[in-house]
Amino acid sequence: MKIWIATGGTGGHVFPAMAVASELSSRGHKITISCDGRTDKMVRDSAPKKSRIVHIWASGVGAKSRLKQMYALFKIGVSAIALILRFAFVRPNRVVAFGGYASVPVVFAAHIWKIPTFLHEQNAAIGRANKFAMRWVKTLMTSFPTVSGMPKNTNTKIVYTGLPVRSDFLTVAGAEIPKSGHLLVTGGSLGAQILDDVVPMAIASMKNKKIFVTHQTRPENVEKLQRFYAENKIHANVLSFIRDMATAIKDADLVIGRSGASTVIELETIGRAAILVPLNINPDQAANAAAFAKLGGGFAIEQSKFTEKWLASTLTELFDNPTRLEKMAKKSLVENLAAQKIADTVTK
Repeated sequence: MKIWIATGGTGGHVFPAMAVASELSSRGHKITISCDGRTDKMVRDSAPKKSRIVHIWASGVGAKSRLKQMYALFKIGVSAIALILRFAFVRPNRVVAFGGYASVPVVFAAHIWKIPTFLHEQNAAIGRANKFAMRWVKTLMTSFPTVSGMPKNTNTKIVYTGLPVRSDFLTVAGAEIPKSGHLLVTGGSLGAQILDDVVPMAIASMKNKKIFVTHQTRPENVEKLQRFYAENKIHANVLSFIRDMATAIKDADLVIGRSGASTVIELETIGRAAILVPLNINPDQAANAAAFAKLGGGFAIEQSKFTEKWLASTLTELFDNPTRLEKMAKKSLVENLAAQKIADTVTK
């Protein structure tokens, strides 16, 4: 079977798509992957060996400038026309789209030629591109059991599959927590500055500082945080990049971070307690964090309430009760068979 996989925009769209591409390729299907220029290298580095890569001319329409929005829509329109012509000669049997603006022209072209098309929504609140494209597909696959913001009166079939993760996370799935007092802080982006501001101060104010911290931050903050932890006699390893995130999560008793879909699903795949602080301008992250907290795996706390006092009290309570951390980790664990489930849904 010839299967076209549409992705692009960010790694959050690309890595799940590549996991599914690998699964489908291993089953003997011929894979074509389309992506935008922003993710072209990312796709080429992780795509199955025999797959074909196609570049899509597209960019996001979320810019404030009306002119830039019109230009982005123009590019998507041109790409849609190009794909309609392409599918007239080389038509896939299935199209699987992983959201984002780069998926829209592929979904529309597939609709014109009546090609069975499947969308995947990574967040617990449906994204704008998928919400727009749902009118052209019959099946939406989701990362979370429930998804908010769905269009009313839709005839689209909803299938809960989960979100595919890289194989290194599956390798350590269900690992026991180390009970070593290890805290992992996953910052590293401009939007995660609140973690750099609050976490070190909260730990410094605790009476019991027997916590080992692995703190990921932006490169310009590494030296400052290293100095702060050392001055306050806190055992810490401050990094600007964590190459092996699966091992970092496995080795932690508790994780503090934002709540992007990939982060939440990776925590659920391994099974780790977490304090999640959604980006306050992103409703998707709030929905993801709420879904995680509902499992009993941790806390979803608004950024305005994420204070030094609250965090110091919460960390003290959790690290003084490792049994509670262990119970939270077990509650957060969700078996991840997403790549197989998506492949089954698409090919049946």
